Amino acid sequence: MLHSLHVKNFAIIDETEVVFRDHLNIMTGETGAGKSILIGSVNAALGAKVSKEVIRQGAEYALVELIFDQLSEQTEAALRELDIIPEEGMLILSRKIMESGKSICKINGETVTASSLKETAELLLHIHGQQENQSLLHKASHLQLLDRFAAEELTDLLEQMKEAYHKYKGLKKELLEESSSEEEKNRETAYLEFALEEIMAAKLVCGEDGQLEEEFRFLSNGRQIAETLANCLRYTRDDEDSNAESMMSAAERQLTRIVDYNPKLSELSELLSEAESMLLEFNRQAGSLAASMEDSQERFSEVEARLDLINSLKSKYGRTIKEIQEYAAECEAKLNKYKNYEEYLENLRKNYKKAEKECLVLCKKISDIRKKRAAVLTKAVQQALLDLNFSEVKLELPIEQTEQFRTDGYDACEFMISLNPGEPLRPLVKIASGGELSRIMLAIKSVLADKDDIPTLIFDEIDTGISGRTAQKVSEKLAHISAGHQILCITHLAQIAAMADAHFIIEKSAKEGHVKTQIRELDRKESCEELARILGGAKITDAVYENAREMKQLADSYKNY
Repeated sequence: MLHSLHVKNFAIIDETEVVFRDHLNIMTGETGAGKSILIGSVNAALGAKVSKEVIRQGAEYALVELIFDQLSEQTEAALRELDIIPEEGMLILSRKIMESGKSICKINGETVTASSLKETAELLLHIHGQQENQSLLHKASHLQLLDRFAAEELTDLLEQMKEAYHKYKGLKKELLEESSSEEEKNRETAYLEFALEEIMAAKLVCGEDGQLEEEFRFLSNGRQIAETLANCLRYTRDDEDSNAESMMSAAERQLTRIVDYNPKLSELSELLSEAESMLLEFNRQAGSLAASMEDSQERFSEVEARLDLINSLKSKYGRTIKEIQEYAAECEAKLNKYKNYEEYLENLRKNYKKAEKECLVLCKKISDIRKKRAAVLTKAVQQALLDLNFSEVKLELPIEQTEQFRTDGYDACEFMISLNPGEPLRPLVKIASGGELSRIMLAIKSVLADKDDIPTLIFDEIDTGISGRTAQKVSEKLAHISAGHQILCITHLAQIAAMADAHFIIEKSAKEGHVKTQIRELDRKESCEELARILGGAKITDAVYENAREMKQLADSYKNY
């Protein structure tokens, strides 16, 4: 569950921290106090797109931090699949938004990408708001809801279907590409034979281009190298009277006469002897290299020609020798295919038909499960709608087969609903108002809650377009869901606020031109006072306060965790 939220420099929030409780957490406050900003900060911490404009004026950054604890075994297992390891059963998600527009995301102090943060957060928390209500207006979302409900039976089949579909699409693409004319195949064959012959004739060796380029640089500077070596050898070897080699030999002979007088003299003699040996080796190697430079022009021409050939092949067949060799292997494979083209084409058609049949078999299995589970889902949602003060409602989710199958099968479905007695079933999108959509989504959520492993649910604008008895029913449904989940709910209605297990107030204050938003938990007396404010408006009478207190008592008597 979500243990705590820490927000700093986010919009009009200076800095605030709140510790949440189990079950139903209710947040209320005056219009404009910053309730939506608080939800926005949570969204930011979950990896949603956010601009630098959220940084509080005058601050260098904005920070949001969420701490989760009491993680279930299923949640921990799912996190480990993402290589996220909770520490002592806790997980800390944070996001720091900088003035540059960049943000730093961390999980348990380790920097991660925003997409990784979002993927992790989806296992821990879900925000239900007006936008999700609107998703009910899109037919595609109805199938997704059904699949979530039937996840236990469908997950493996849908994975198999996804894999089978990609295999089918690959074979279909290959088959379409092979429908070229005989003339085109002959033209391609001629090109493949030419390319393969040209590459094989070159007898390329991986790494030789680098060696040749190094040798080319050496040989192309041959004249300068030869002259420099000749000068060096003249100083060290060629001049009989003053070269370094003869002078070092003379020095060594002089030292030999006195080495017995002191150990240090013996060491000096050894050093000079080593230096003379090194000079002799230098003269040998330099002389050999200088001699080889005399015949370098012929080798230079060979290296230049070889590099020109390799670079020509690179310009046509690949950026590296390895890529050229891989291209040659592809050419050879295609030529072999064309040699037995009819047999290859027949096998391709068989494999394509086999893949298509496999997809259709999986589509049928998936569709059968969906039809069975759709009946269970609609019955449960219909009962939930009745619990939410729909007087008489009928709901169906017919499954139709589309002409083409997809990665998720060939089904399409759409909720059909009748909200009044005698009215025919019609598409949900055509008859539901904003408030009705909110309740319908809540009904679906209440049914799916037992199927979801997500421990924390946030409801924003759940009370849109409702009041009175309906509001009471919504509060009872929220209490029902919170028996197995942690719920955070922002509301303007006293009936919903009264059901709180933990009641928080969001307040905005201004001091010396400095506006800030704070959130704090209310005790029971303060909660009744806040309910009275919601009920009574500007003036709170004793009767209004008594009504609030009684509403709180009735809510307590309803809950049974």
